[in-house]
Amino acid sequence: MASILIIDDDDSMRSSLWHMVKRMGHHVDSAPTLREGLEKASTGAFDVVLLDVSMPDGNGLDILPDIQRTPAEPEVIIITGYGNPDSAELAIRSGAWDYIEKGTSLKAMTLHLVRALQYRQEKIASRGASVTALKRHDIVGNSHKIRDCLDLVAQAAAGDTSVMITGETGTGKELFARAIHSNSRRAEGNFVVVDCAALPETLVESLLFGHEKGTFTGAEKAREGLIQQAHGGSLFLDEVGELPLSVQKAFLRVLQERRFRPLGSQREQVSDFRLISATNRDLDQMVRDGSFRDDLLFRLRAFAIELPPLRERPEDIKELARHHVDRLCERYGLAPKGFAPEFLDTLAQHSWPGNVRELVNTLERALASARLEPTLFPQHLPLDIRIQIARAAVEQPEPGAAPQRITQSLPRLQDFRETVFAQAEKQYLRDVLSLTDNDLKEACRIAGLSLSRLYALLSKHGIKPA
Repeated sequence: MASILIIDDDDSMRSSLWHMVKRMGHHVDSAPTLREGLEKASTGAFDVVLLDVSMPDGNGLDILPDIQRTPAEPEVIIITGYGNPDSAELAIRSGAWDYIEKGTSLKAMTLHLVRALQYRQEKIASRGASVTALKRHDIVGNSHKIRDCLDLVAQAAAGDTSVMITGETGTGKELFARAIHSNSRRAEGNFVVVDCAALPETLVESLLFGHEKGTFTGAEKAREGLIQQAHGGSLFLDEVGELPLSVQKAFLRVLQERRFRPLGSQREQVSDFRLISATNRDLDQMVRDGSFRDDLLFRLRAFAIELPPLRERPEDIKELARHHVDRLCERYGLAPKGFAPEFLDTLAQHSWPGNVRELVNTLERALASARLEPTLFPQHLPLDIRIQIARAAVEQPEPGAAPQRITQSLPRLQDFRETVFAQAEKQYLRDVLSLTDNDLKEACRIAGLSLSRLYALLSKHGIKPA
C-alpha cells in the first residue's frame, strides 16, 4: 500500500482525488494550502504528491523542488485547471512525473498514478544496487537530483551508446563522463579528453584524425590522432558546441562508421570508441541558427544526462565543503579544519553561479585566508561573497517583484501581522517626531492622539523625544 498526498484548494477536486486513491487501496492525506502541504510532505513518508498549480498562497510549481527535497523524495504529479505549454515544460524540467489538466478523466488519472507508483517502486529497488556499486570519481552529494543523475550514469555505463552531458559551467560534466567510462566495459581502455573550445581551428582535423609526415608545414613526423588513441576506450568531447562546422560533417561519418582517414593518408583506419560529449550551450538553438548540424546532434544525444546547478541541490553543500576542504588540506599539508556553523550557513546562502567549481575555488581562498587557524569562519570567505550575502539580507524587494518561494520557517499569520504592525507603528512615531521637531503637542495633533497615549506608545517602543 502506497501513501499519497493531495495538495489542492478545490474542495470538490480534492474529494474526487481522495476517493480515487482510496478505491485503489492506498493511504491518502490532503492539504488545502501550499504551506500545509509542504509541512505534511516534510514529516510524512509519501510516495506520490498530487500538486495543484494555482493555490491561494502561491504557485505549486514554486514548491516542487522543496517537496522533492523532503526525506521521502516523492514523485510529483502536477494537476492544473489552467494548463499552458510553458508551465508544462517548467514542471517536467523541474522533475515532475507528469503534468495533467483537471479535465482529464479519473480513469486516466488513475493510470498516471499507477505508472508513477510502478516507476517509484522499480527505481527504489534498483537504486541501491546500481548507485552503491558505482565508482563515483569525486562526484560528491546524495541529494535527490544527484542520485537521479547517478542512476542515469549506471544506465549509460551498462550500454555503449553515445552520451551527451549538459549543464552549466562548473557542474562537473567531466567527472560524470569519467564515471560513465570507469563503470563501463571499456574501463581498461583510454579515456581521451578533447577540449573543443581549445582546439585551434586550423589544426582541429589534424589533432582529431592524425596526419602523415609532410602533410603540411611543420608535420615533421606522422602523428596519431585523438580518435585513434581512444580505440577500445572512450572519447570525451568537452564543449562540443565549439566544434567548427567544417569538422562536424567529417566527424559525423566517424560516428556512423567508426572509420576515418588521417590527413595525407591513402588508407582508412578503424577506431572502436565510445563517444561521450558535453556542453553548456543550447545546441537546439545552434541548429536553428545553422551553426550546428542537426544530424550530428541526433547522433550525440542518443542518451542524455542533464546536471543540476548547485543552487538546486543546496543540501549537498556541507558534504561538498567537507570533501574538498579535507582534500585541499591534504594537498597543502595543513591540519584538518573545522567549520563554524555560520560558515556553512553562509555557503548555503550564496547562489553559486559558477557551481561546484566556484565553491572549490572559494574554499581554497578561505584556506589561504585562515592559514594555520583550526576553524573556518565566514570572515575567511572572499569579501565579495560576504558583501553579496549581507546586502541580500537587508535589501527590500523591487516594487511588483514576485514573492519569494514559501518555506517552512514562515511565522503564523497573526504573529506576522503583529510584527509588521509594531514595526510600522514605531517608524510612524519616529517620523512624526522628526516632522514636528519633537514638538509633542503638534505630534499629538497630527497623529490624532492624546498626550498620555503618545507617551505610552513612545515608552512601548523605547523612543525618547530629544
